[in-house]
Amino acid sequence: MAGTHTKFYLDKQNAKWKGVCSGLADYTGIDAIWFRLGLIALTIGQGWPAILYIAAAWMGNPKPVHLYTDDRQDQKFWQGVRQSPARTTRDIRSRFREIDHRLAEMETYYVSNNKQLADEIESLR
Repeated sequence: MAGTHTKFYLDKQNAKWKGVCSGLADYTGIDAIWFRLGLIALTIGQGWPAILYIAAAWMGNPKPVHLYTDDRQDQKFWQGVRQSPARTTRDIRSRFREIDHRLAEMETYYVSNNKQLADEIESLR
């Protein structure tokens, strides 16, 4: 399922025309207005960005319905995965180490205060 979250899709739900700029915004996390203004400015100045826009609109796939979520945290997570998969993996490992450390501290606290529980756990080892 991760493959579907890391691809570029045309965002038809938030589109102004074909969904290319809103798709880029969803993919990168940069507001769509900046892509739209940049496209307009470059098209007026040079013309070739309009060809790229049309090509992206023609070749791009529409965003699957299950990827439209209101969960901002989930969207930020997948944008981070697209930008730097290694950093995201490192962050997740760090979170799991922190959780493991906190669980070990809780276990030590409860076992050290309860002699009967400590003996029972020790007998299972």
